[in-house]
Amino acid sequence: MMTMCAVILEISDRQLLVRNSKTDQEVVVNTHCNCNFRVGDRVMIFYSGAMTMSIPPQISAIRIRKAPFNICF
Repeated sequence: MMTMCAVILEISDRQLLVRNSKTDQEVVVNTHCNCNFRVGDRVMIFYSGAMTMSIPPQISAIRIRKAPFNICF
């Protein structure tokens, strides 16, 4: 399992557009949860490690949690 620390840029139905804090790359995150996140939230995304080659790339989240500021950023 891989972990990505990111900031939420946009929220849509079952998808988040985030900016990866490590690479500064935008990534679409497919999720099955009806999470209570807001634009600007810092999150930790747990995923299988598979990422599409699309632009922007996509991942499917296994779990997403709000991130403490000092862990990822």
